[in-house]
Amino acid sequence: MLHSILAIVALCLVAVMMRPAISAVGPLIDRMSADTGIPLALLGALSTIVLITWAVVSPFAHGIGRRLGLGGAVLAALGLLAVGLIVRSLPGSSVWLWVGTGLIGIALAIGNVLMPAVIKRDFPLRVPMMMGVYSALLGGAGAVASGLAVPLAELSGGDIGTGWRMSLLLTGGAVLPLAMITWWLASRRSVRVPTVGRAPRLGIWRDPVAWLVAGYMGVQSTSFYVLVTWLASVSLSTGRGAAIAGVDVMVYQLFSLVGALALPLAMRGRGERIAPALLPALGISGIAGLMIWPGTIGFWVVPLGLFSGASLGISLTLMAQRARDHSTSSALSGMSQSVGYAIAAIGPVLFGAMHAATGSWTVPLTILLVAMTLQAVIGVFAARDRFVLERASS
Repeated sequence: MLHSILAIVALCLVAVMMRPAISAVGPLIDRMSADTGIPLALLGALSTIVLITWAVVSPFAHGIGRRLGLGGAVLAALGLLAVGLIVRSLPGSSVWLWVGTGLIGIALAIGNVLMPAVIKRDFPLRVPMMMGVYSALLGGAGAVASGLAVPLAELSGGDIGTGWRMSLLLTGGAVLPLAMITWWLASRRSVRVPTVGRAPRLGIWRDPVAWLVAGYMGVQSTSFYVLVTWLASVSLSTGRGAAIAGVDVMVYQLFSLVGALALPLAMRGRGERIAPALLPALGISGIAGLMIWPGTIGFWVVPLGLFSGASLGISLTLMAQRARDHSTSSALSGMSQSVGYAIAAIGPVLFGAMHAATGSWTVPLTILLVAMTLQAVIGVFAARDRFVLERASS
């Protein structure tokens, strides 16, 4: 009983560490530019670097998990995260900012891939519930870090350079020592024990079920990162002030948490088979509402938030449910997240390019409608009771 509680606490603490290191950058980007002299447009590439790193590193995370064991690999990722946070905050040359961001991206990629496998292993009968909690903590911790970033930076007084560096270090790493200690205590029996059994290897990339999960991850990630990047701009275009536009984004993030926490209810019983296909209807209604009644964007961010939060949870749940064991789940997670984040890195750029080319939001929002419709279609097939590498293991 005590070990189960410790495992849950450790899972929650690791989830809390998976987003603040990157979500706190946006609110501080003006200060970072003023201090380093790096143009805002170039600093905007920091988030793209993280997404590309996730796409490149994710396929290799499964191998790291096999060599170190899931517990050891996640602990190593937390250690690398700590190194990345320190390097990124070093004064002097701005090269440390880019090197540190790359190390942070690698660390988070490993954690992103392996945590669904950990949940599959440690909570096999509670996968949707634990995945909902995990997803909610991802979004919640990221939102809190965004909100605290500027106030923490201002604690340094007038020293801009010290302010943003201290803020990024604290928002990304304040809980990290506790997370590392708790994770080690919860998984110390398996920290150095490699996964045994046959590895899925490259077969996962040829499996049709795996590509369905990857496709679902890809289209939902596209919608999420487009909305996170452009929702405030869409709100401003309706005539709302900057402060109200910020509130719209906050409401969107809050209801993303509600959507993630509601996932266990949505996935109960038959919901496990129909929720992946029906959920995009929430997103479609939100985008359609924005296109028809843009002045009521404050209302439409509610279904969009519910859609985004639950979609991420379902994507992670599929990575666990479409695999027979946690080792295969790790391979599936690596493959699908690699594909998903590669697609997600393109989405915001394409959305912005379409807006710049047309001068309106109609065409870009139509692209989101297409992505959400495709998510529903993929969800019909991805939710079927089939498993990756089934033929290979039979």
